Formats: sequence, C-alpha cells, structure tokens
Amino acid sequence: MIIDAHTHTGCMLNFIMTEEMLLESMDKYNIDYCLCSNGEATEFDHNHYLLPANMQKTQESVYRTNLKFARANRDKIGVLPWVKPYLQGVTDELERLIAENLDITFGIKLHPFHSVTRFDSPRVQDYIRLAQQFNLTVLTHTGMGEYDNCTVVAKMAEKYPDVSFVMGHMGLGTDNSNAIELVSQYPNLYGDTAWVSMESAIRCIEKCGSEKLIFGSDNTIDGVDTYDNNGKGSPSIYRKYFGELKAILSKEDYENLMYKNAVRIYRLSKLRDKC
Repeated sequence: MIIDAHTHTGCMLNFIMTEEMLLESMDKYNIDYCLCSNGEATEFDHNHYLLPANMQKTQESVYRTNLKFARANRDKIGVLPWVKPYLQGVTDELERLIAENLDITFGIKLHPFHSVTRFDSPRVQDYIRLAQQFNLTVLTHTGMGEYDNCTVVAKMAEKYPDVSFVMGHMGLGTDNSNAIELVSQYPNLYGDTAWVSMESAIRCIEKCGSEKLIFGSDNTIDGVDTYDNNGKGSPSIYRKYFGELKAILSKEDYENLMYKNAVRIYRLSKLRDKC
C-alpha cells in the first residue's frame, strides 16, 4: 500500500492540477490513497503580492469543491482544507463544514508563505485550536523564510502538545537538518517527504525513527507524472522512494514511511483494516 499524504488539486498561479490528473496519476503509479488540499485558496503570489479579488476564492467554497471530489472518490481521496488566515481566519461556516464532514476530513492545510502570515501568528493559532477541537492534524508548508520556517512550527508544537503537526517539505530549499533535529525533539512534530531527497529521508529515519516521517509528494504539481519526472524530462526524486529506498530500509521502516504513519497520524481509521 502507498498513501500520499501531501497532494493538490486546483488551478492557481502557474499551476494546473485538476482532479482528473490526480486520479490518473494515482492509477498510473499505484497510489492507493491521497490526502488532498485544493490550492485555489492561495492568497498571495510567489512574490508576496496579494492576488486580485477576481482570483480570490473563499476557503469555504474551495473546501466544498474538495469535499465533492472526495465524496465521489471515497476509497481514494481524503481532504485537508486549505485555509486563508490573512483574508479570512476561522469562520463559523468553516467550522460547520468540518463538523459535517469529519468522515473525509483528516486535517487542516496551511501555507504561511502564500498567506504571508507567520505560523505562530494569532490568526494561524485560531486554526490550530480549530484542529485541536476536532482532533485533526495540521499540515503546513515549511521553508526557510520568516513566515514558514521550521523553528516557528516547532514552537507551536511545543505550545499545543495535543495537536499533531506535519512539516511539509521539512524546510523547502534547505538540507533539512534543522527540521530533522526538531522532529527528533517533539513527539507531536513530524516531517513529510515532499521535495525531500531520499538521503534526507534516511537521515530523518535514522535520527528520529521511522514512525516520524510520512510520504508526501506535492503531486500533481509537475503534472500526471510528478512521481517520475519534473515535466521537462529530468528524473523526479520520488523514483528513488519507489525503488532504491525500498531495498535500503527494513520492511517495517518502509511500510511506516509509505502508509502506516499516515494512517496513524492523520487517523485514517477506514484504512486501518487494509494495513
């Protein structure tokens, strides 16, 4: 079994990631289940300019689109609503939607870089408390900037010890060393492998244990073949996860990484019988 706990749909900025593309990619590369967030809730562009009003969608409308996709593909798709701390914050409508859809909602997705909002800000902490209320996991993009660095996420993991935090990318653009050190220090702080080299994944498993790292990819950011290449022909790092890494790790460690940790950390109870 393979669970990809960090995937996307939506068309925003320069990305085209349709629902059909994700399903096709899953079938092509034998992915059993995906946790998906819809990027159309993005607030700022790559240069931190606020997107114009005609490109903004409410977090609730984007969440509904994500829910409809998951309901139509319940055996394959779970939802992590992408939220908007800068323009919206937690709303009664969002809270109601989560409460009504807990059977297919397994976490909350934050992107501090594209929200230009620090992960320890009051607005983000409102979402953390919302996750706490519903026993949901928090997945956040991490990089090396003011808003999204791993140290700030660890600070929140310490403040909210009963909430599970997953650091997507484990510090995108870094060698992942700081993220790995932090994951080793906090029992409720985890990493995922989106754009993380196989070598860094091995270092994380050796230092933190195989139960602290989750397979994720950002699929379909480079198209249907994100798992194989970057859309321009260069090999994807994920090839090594499906081949070489399987031969390096023990069976237990590999299964933890590729699906068992996702089932446990995101509380995917409906998949437990398959594990």
